[in-house]
Amino acid sequence: MRLQFQPMPLLKRAAPFDDPDWIYELKMDGFRALAVIENGRAQLLSRNGNPFASFSALAESISDSLPNVRAIIDGEICSLDRRGRPQFRNLLFRRGNPPCFFAFDLLTYGKDLRTERLLDRKQELRRLLARACAPLKYTEYIEGCGTALFQRVCELDLEGIVAKQKSAPYVTEREHSTWFKILNREYSQKDGREELFERERQSEPVPGWDSCAAACAELEEAS
Repeated sequence: MRLQFQPMPLLKRAAPFDDPDWIYELKMDGFRALAVIENGRAQLLSRNGNPFASFSALAESISDSLPNVRAIIDGEICSLDRRGRPQFRNLLFRRGNPPCFFAFDLLTYGKDLRTERLLDRKQELRRLLARACAPLKYTEYIEGCGTALFQRVCELDLEGIVAKQKSAPYVTEREHSTWFKILNREYSQKDGREELFERERQSEPVPGWDSCAAACAELEEAS
């Protein structure tokens, strides 16, 4: 498989904001990847177009979940702990729960969707993944309420949020990107990653709640 598309750049923004024309997702702590699915196979490619050979089992599970599908999906490879929170150390050292793929955009599916509105692409992605199963997960979002989501993310000790303009197309030029990451400066996993090998491995985790869905659902109920 050859990479035909580049991932949309993710820019930085210092503080969260509220805007009815924007949606907000959790920023998952993992590896950004494009899932290229065709001819009954799937391959996970890095932002530079290099195959994630160490995640070949995950790629095979994705192709099994979406048989007879030809599509390119943008997402994040993550490892979740027993509470459903991403654990980068587990992903890096291949321990804990098997990795999963959080899908947040659909570049192609029968046709090139990059010029479509973001919400239209996400709606098509939701329909596509309705018949899929773990480890392929749809990334939920909320509309307009970035500040409240960011506050909840900090309380849960998650990495941050991503703000995306609802009506924007999928682009590869940094100067035209409408995706912004807003990071939790107190995130406990952001420092000291060189010491990960010295930390004691936790007991074998079991599948738990999905923190992304939980955080978004909580805010929707409050609104």
